Amino acid sequence: MSPKSVGRYKDIAKLAVKYGGWHLAARLGLAEQEGEGDKDAPPVGKPEELVLDLEALGPSYVKLGQALSSRADILPKPYIEALSKLHDSVEPFPFEKVREIVESELGVKISSAFDEFEEVPAASASLGQVHRATLRDGRRVVVKVQRPDVHKTIVEDFDAFASIAGFFDKHTETGQVLHTQATIEQFRTNILQELDYRTEARNLKTLGRNLMHYDLLVVPQPIPDYVSQKVLTMDRIEGTKLTDLSPVVRLEIDGEELADELFKAYLQQILVDGFFHADPHPGNVFITRDHRVALLDLGMVGRVSDRSQERLLQIVLAASEGKGDKVAEAAIDLGKILDNADEDGFHLAVVQLVNHTSDQNISQVGIGEVLLKISSISAEHGIRPTPSLALLGKTLLHLDQLAATLAPTFDPGRAVQTHASGILKKRTLKSFSPSHILSSALETKELLENLPRRANTVMDRLASNEFSVRVDAIDEASLLEGAQKIANRITAGLVLAALIIGAALLMPIESKFQLFGYPGLAIILFVGAAILGFRLVISIMLNDISSNKKK
Repeated sequence: MSPKSVGRYKDIAKLAVKYGGWHLAARLGLAEQEGEGDKDAPPVGKPEELVLDLEALGPSYVKLGQALSSRADILPKPYIEALSKLHDSVEPFPFEKVREIVESELGVKISSAFDEFEEVPAASASLGQVHRATLRDGRRVVVKVQRPDVHKTIVEDFDAFASIAGFFDKHTETGQVLHTQATIEQFRTNILQELDYRTEARNLKTLGRNLMHYDLLVVPQPIPDYVSQKVLTMDRIEGTKLTDLSPVVRLEIDGEELADELFKAYLQQILVDGFFHADPHPGNVFITRDHRVALLDLGMVGRVSDRSQERLLQIVLAASEGKGDKVAEAAIDLGKILDNADEDGFHLAVVQLVNHTSDQNISQVGIGEVLLKISSISAEHGIRPTPSLALLGKTLLHLDQLAATLAPTFDPGRAVQTHASGILKKRTLKSFSPSHILSSALETKELLENLPRRANTVMDRLASNEFSVRVDAIDEASLLEGAQKIANRITAGLVLAALIIGAALLMPIESKFQLFGYPGLAIILFVGAAILGFRLVISIMLNDISSNKKK
């Protein structure tokens, strides 16, 4: 562990002792940082207190907490629920710094680029803050400005997190199963991408393009000439946070229609586009003045591969229909089976979960919560869930909550079943899109180009009698050799038995030829049987020793 991160190690050690006890700190390699203490003292921290502690420690801890809120395979449910409410709100930094960053990044004075630029931020978060502004052409915008030195802080904090996670993976069975260091590295990558506002600008454009046919949804678009790594200028959306709606506005909007449109759009994002807004918590969802839903802050997005989309679609449909067997099969196929996996136990637990959910009605539980529980069950039974399952679970959990806020009677399961045919149709059309056709054409072109050369190679080897087929099967020579040895030993055993039986039959017969006072021929047969038997035993022992040496 790095000496320059001693302060960070102490902070993490205090959290470990408070919420997991001294032994957790020891498993993380942080026992020295916290001292001996009372090793048997139970943890005293509560999930709600962890939220406050992370907020106090700074942006890296807040982002780590938000990321962990989707990992039901790592944290218990009370902590998942507490961290999902983690607020990303801190004191703003001075406007002088804002001016300095904006002018440095855009290469122009604020007074030249903007007709108006409010000095007091509309919102201030751990990574940056947002100011209302108006462009010279009259367009009303918001300007997101990155917090000074936050990049350096994130990098150094996550170096410490990764070091601790590496120790945990190396010295504990739990760490070897969860691969926490790889998880931390993925978190680091995601956050560093979030710190590049050019990436968020591209995300806004992509999501806006994908959802352009949804009349009740709006995604603010970036202003290309006013975007840089640390500054993001985009359309200003006038509206109200979903959680701040007045009773009058709630009566004016059609909550059921908005919830259905939002759910349908997310199903398309996840199961068709493979690109989705991964942080739809109430602070990032507005109801506009014309009663549409606005999706804000695309710093955190999720991506799903085609193969994962197929399995996730199976899981979502099967869960909504109460088919636990199909959910379990798709979840196993989506994860990675470890050496200590208990597939039967996992299958049974998932079936029980889905059956219990069906009894309660999926609208009361939520598909997001079901997916998070499946992720947790996977880890408990030695099956490493794909990260996309946990992220999707967290996203749909937020979505379930948003839908319930818009329309308390909204049924997510019924919405999935209603829109399933449309999703399948879009997936089919996607497979016939120009890009997919072009990709298939290129693969076919490569096959046809290489086919003559490969065919010539095969024909040449056939003509020269050099063609061979390698089959990993039983070695016939070894098999025949072994069978021959067995046959020889059986034959020798039969001869030995015949000699002994013959000698025994001759023993009572009187004979002038005697050895040692017994019939001579019987004694000769007995001695021959003894020699043959001894030789057979020696042969078997020598052969076994030779075989062991070859192995």
